[in-house]
Amino acid sequence: MQIDGQIAIVTGGASGLGEGTAKELAAAGAQVAIWDIQEDKGMAVASAVGGIFCKCDVTSEDSVIAALGETREALGTARILVNCAGTGVAVKTTSRGVAHPLDQFERIIRINLIGTFNCIRLASTDMVGLEPLEHGERGVVINTASVAAFDGQIGQAAYAASKGGIVGMTLPVARDLADKGVRVCTIAPGIFETPLLGTLPDDVRASLAASVPFPKKLGMPSEYAQLARQIVENVMLNGETIRLDGAIRMAPR
Repeated sequence: MQIDGQIAIVTGGASGLGEGTAKELAAAGAQVAIWDIQEDKGMAVASAVGGIFCKCDVTSEDSVIAALGETREALGTARILVNCAGTGVAVKTTSRGVAHPLDQFERIIRINLIGTFNCIRLASTDMVGLEPLEHGERGVVINTASVAAFDGQIGQAAYAASKGGIVGMTLPVARDLADKGVRVCTIAPGIFETPLLGTLPDDVRASLAASVPFPKKLGMPSEYAQLARQIVENVMLNGETIRLDGAIRMAPR
């Protein structure tokens, strides 16, 4: 798909991987809708990319329907959806006689996994009404998993389960949407420079960078965004999860 002139939605677009992707797609000529719960940051990114901001809770059906309506009214129907909204928690299954709080596990699953599917199901329903492009293509969906889906660390049961769920649904959702001309892929980043990582001390960040086989550095949002752009542009990429991790395989801790 040629990005120039297309309309794109980026969830979690106010910061981190989402912000980087919004900037990359806008630079390629897309009109971008930033969906996020962070209003001030989201509006700043939308202004920077010449797009719009929609305050959106991806776990809420009503909120996503409203954001789709705002996007449609301001820009038109999006052919591109990039799901970057997500969060994490570090809690062991049981520790010092205390079980993992169930509400914390449910919260991560709801935001990362259910929120991603909520956006896919509603945005793709809009996409299938569009006129097909070359090869019958109507839309592209890109999800964000993590290497934790494959080698989750100690304390990452909830996070790894949520990201593993995204990986697991990538192929069946791609198959669901294949006859409608909508492609679905997932990116599984390794250790990337994000707001969450920015809270860590410099020595910890340096140690994390050194653990990457090559290149020995933290991934940058622009590198995630570059891959997202390539997925949009390459019509043969469909139903696949791509690790973007410098060949890292996470140790238990």
